[in-house]
Amino acid sequence: MLLKNDILNKEILSNEGNIVGYVKDIEIDASSKKLLSLVASTSKDGGFFSLSAAEDEVKIPIEEVGGIGDKIILKESVNDRINNI
Repeated sequence: MLLKNDILNKEILSNEGNIVGYVKDIEIDASSKKLLSLVASTSKDGGFFSLSAAEDEVKIPIEEVGGIGDKIILKESVNDRINNI
């Protein structure tokens, strides 16, 4: 099971291997405790628990994440949207 601290500030890579951002925060379903989405930012040291997304943030549904390890790899479908941060 991944913990929030295991994911925060990880590099997010496009499926082509380019760095597109960093994990600033996560969204979890309180009842099921499942990871719903990642909040990505172009800034590695962004703040936590913001109530509204800043201009340099984008929410990435977990279904669009191809893999989580040392880095987070996105599926091809999200590349265009994340590159517009």
